Amino acid sequence: MDKLTITKPDDWHVHLRDGELLGDALRHTARQFARAVVMPNLSPPVTTVAAAKAYAQRIMQACKLLEPSEIGHFEPLMTLYLTDNTPPDEIEKAKAAGIVGVKLYPAGATTNSAAGVTNIALCDATLAKMAQIGVPLLVHGEVTSAQIDLFDREAVFIEEILHPLRLRHPKLRVVFEHITTEQAVEYVMNADTQQLGKIAATITAHHLLYNRNAIFQGGIRPHYYCLPVLKREHHRQALLKAATGDSERFFLGTDSAPHVTRSKEQACGCAGCFTAAQALELYAKAFDSVGKLQQLEAFASFRGPDFYGLARNTEQVVLEKKPQEVPHQYAFGAEYITPLNAGQTLEWTFLG
Repeated sequence: MDKLTITKPDDWHVHLRDGELLGDALRHTARQFARAVVMPNLSPPVTTVAAAKAYAQRIMQACKLLEPSEIGHFEPLMTLYLTDNTPPDEIEKAKAAGIVGVKLYPAGATTNSAAGVTNIALCDATLAKMAQIGVPLLVHGEVTSAQIDLFDREAVFIEEILHPLRLRHPKLRVVFEHITTEQAVEYVMNADTQQLGKIAATITAHHLLYNRNAIFQGGIRPHYYCLPVLKREHHRQALLKAATGDSERFFLGTDSAPHVTRSKEQACGCAGCFTAAQALELYAKAFDSVGKLQQLEAFASFRGPDFYGLARNTEQVVLEKKPQEVPHQYAFGAEYITPLNAGQTLEWTFLG
């Protein structure tokens, strides 16, 4: 297959940053995706409906400043940042305002998560309200204890946090975001046997394409460092099987996380892979690697809106099997950002 035409996809997990960086991050996401679930881990975080509305306005203003030829119609889907003190009535306001989900960051788990949840039990009243009125919980699924090995933190989170949480709130709808392990795939796949609320999972392109060896090939490769971190090969294979399979519970979420190059390439570099500029090409590479290109449209374009109860897009986009060299850098505010696969050749090209 040399050309692939699919319904225009949505990105169900992306970081767009703010201020002078916003437009430079947004242009890449808005070029390939019709909608995107925008993460709320700004500094300060987006903890209220008023803050989410203001952020959405800044995103749309940034869209207006981009060249029309760069992007199509784009709609940001806004989220709130869950804290120990998020009141239940803020969830009711969120529902009325069209906020699509509330994000759980365990405190200290990733970028700008210091204000996150220190003890999930403190949020029970708020989670009960979310379950009652149908607002999904979007989960960064890692425990943060220093005693737990970095590569085990997702699996431990399932056992110690996620499953007990779903037992306490059996009607709560959950998106287990950017899953990275075989255990997460199995948990989401077998959700029906638990008779609990609906659960789904997003999967990134970099977790489909790479295992943890990529971080260390020829030395430390900081642009492959993300959280949750890349795992062993058998985990990658489990993710690839889930994404390219028939289950409606797995769909696209890039977790594209831009950091200026100097913040990545230093002694204590930031976590996050910037993939937005070649997102669909990377997913096409992953699906093509196992002969499942015909499954990409369902994964990228159908399952996400179906889970969130939104209409599927009607516009189409085209990918061509034509080599492209990934640029070494892109402008990012007054500095630069290095994309994943910088300087390498990708087999697919997004034509729009």
